Amino acid sequence: MPASLPILSLIALSPLLGVLVLLFIPGDRGRLVKTIGIATTFIPLLLAAWLYADYNFQGDPLQYKESLSWIKVPLNHEGIQQISSFFFEFKYSLAVDGISLPLVFLTALVSSMAALASVYIKKRWKTYYILFLLLEVGMFGVFMAQDLFLFFVFFEITLVPTFFLIGIWGYMNREQAANKFLLYNGLGSAIMLIAFILLVTTAGFTQDPSTTENIISYSGDIQTIAHNLLQDANAYVNQEGTPFFLSAAMKWTMFILLLVAFGIKLPIFPFHTWMLKVHAEAPPAVVMIHSGILLKMGAYGLIRFGILFFPAEAQKWAWVLALLGVINIVYGAILAIVQKDFKLVLAYSSISHMGIVLLGLAAFNISGLQGAVFQLISHGLISALMFLLVGSLYERTQTTQLSALGGLASSIPFISGILLIAGMASLGLPGLSGFISEFLAFLGLFESHRVYAIIGTLGIILAAVYVLRGVLSITFGPKRPELLQSGMRDARLIEAVPMIVLVAFILLLGVYPSVLGQPLQQTIGSLDQLIHSVAGKIGG
Repeated sequence: MPASLPILSLIALSPLLGVLVLLFIPGDRGRLVKTIGIATTFIPLLLAAWLYADYNFQGDPLQYKESLSWIKVPLNHEGIQQISSFFFEFKYSLAVDGISLPLVFLTALVSSMAALASVYIKKRWKTYYILFLLLEVGMFGVFMAQDLFLFFVFFEITLVPTFFLIGIWGYMNREQAANKFLLYNGLGSAIMLIAFILLVTTAGFTQDPSTTENIISYSGDIQTIAHNLLQDANAYVNQEGTPFFLSAAMKWTMFILLLVAFGIKLPIFPFHTWMLKVHAEAPPAVVMIHSGILLKMGAYGLIRFGILFFPAEAQKWAWVLALLGVINIVYGAILAIVQKDFKLVLAYSSISHMGIVLLGLAAFNISGLQGAVFQLISHGLISALMFLLVGSLYERTQTTQLSALGGLASSIPFISGILLIAGMASLGLPGLSGFISEFLAFLGLFESHRVYAIIGTLGIILAAVYVLRGVLSITFGPKRPELLQSGMRDARLIEAVPMIVLVAFILLLGVYPSVLGQPLQQTIGSLDQLIHSVAGKIGG
C-alpha cells in the first residue's frame, strides 16, 4: 500500500461508504440491507489488519500521522505586546501508537463480528445498520484522534447511535436503559469538555518557529499540550510580559475532572449503574460493541490524557486508583455470584474485570501498564464472545434466567463448547488471553502496592465461582424438559463464524502474547520513562 495513502482516514471513514449506499436502498430489501451493512464492516477490518502488520515496532511509537488544518479562529490581540497574530486552531489530526493500534484492530474485529450477530435484528434493518456504521466511525476516531476537539467530536458521535440502538432495538425496558446511558455519558462528556477547554486555553500554546513574525496559537494538539504540561508552564507571554505558569491546584483540578469523566465511561464504582441497564436491555450485538469496545474508551482516555498529561498527579494518586480497582473487582465479583440473570452475571463481571485495568494503571511500571492494556484487549474479545453467545441462547430459549436454562450441552453442543471456552478465558485459565492480562497487571501491582494486589486476587477466586456457576448450570445443569422438547438447532454458520474467530484470537493472545506485546513495548516503555523522570524531578 502506498505510503502517501491516508490509511487512518480510510479506516475511520470507510463505514460512511456503507451509510451512503444504504441511503439509496429501499428499507424493505432486508437481505440486501444486511449484506451491505455486514460487508462494509469488513473494509476497515482488512485495512486495520494491514495496518497492524505494517506497524514498525522499532520506529517512532506515533506512526501514520495525518494532519490538516480544520478550524482556525482569529482572536483579538490588541494590547498584547509583540504579538502579530493570535488564534485558536483545531486540526483534523490522526495517528496511532502501540496503545491505540491494538484498540483500532479490536474495534474493527468486534464490529464485524457484531454485524454478523445482528442477524437477529427483526425490524428497521436499514436504520439499524446506518446507526451501526456511524457508531463504528466514532469508535475508530476516538482511538486515532490527536486533537482534543477532534477526540471530543468522535466521542460524542458514539453516544447518539448507541442511544438509538439501545432505545429502539433493546428489550422491555430499553427506553429507560437508553435514557440512563445518555444521562450518565452526557454528564461525563460535559465534565470532559470542561477539562479539555482548560487544557487548550492553558497548555495548548504553540508558537510558529518558521517565521520572524510572532504568531501565537492555542490548539488541541495532544503532543503540544503534553509537551507544555511537562515543561510545567504554558509558556505564553501575557500583557505584562511575564510567563504564566500552571498552578498545582489547576493541574489537580484538570486531573480529577479527567478521572471522573473517563471513570464514568470505564465505569468506576459508584458510576456503574447505567452500564448494568445497558447490558441487560440492549440487543446482544450492541452489547458486544458496548462491552467490547465502548467501555475501553474510558480506560484509553484515562491513559492518554490523565496519565500522559499529569504523570506526577496520577502517580501520587496511584493508591486511589488501586483502591478503586480493588473495589471494582471485589464488588463486581460478589454481586455477579448472586445474580439470577446470565446477562447481569456478565455485566457485573465486566465491572470486576475493569478493576484489573485500574490495578494495572496504579502499578505505574511496565508490567502493570502492559497488563492494563492487555486486559482491555482480552476483555474486549471475551465479553464480545460472551454476549454473542447470550444472543444465540436467547434466540433459542427466549430467556437468560439461569433457573430456566440447563442441560443444553446435549442439545446445542457447539454453542455449549464455545461457552465453556469463553468461561475459562474469563476466569483466567492459562493458555487463554485472560491469564496473561491478569498475570501482568497483578505482577506490576505486587511491585508497588502489595496489599492492594493481595486483596485484588480475591476477585480472581470469586471469578471462578460466578463463571463456573453460570456456565456449568447452562451447559451441564439440570435438564429442562421444555427446552429439550423444543428441538433447538445448534449454531448456524453466520453465528459459528464470529464465535470461531473470537475464540481464535483469545487463544492467539494466550499462546503467543508477543503479538500484542511487541507494539506495546516501546510505547509503554516511553510512558514508564516519562512517569519516572517526572517523579524523579519532583522528588529531587
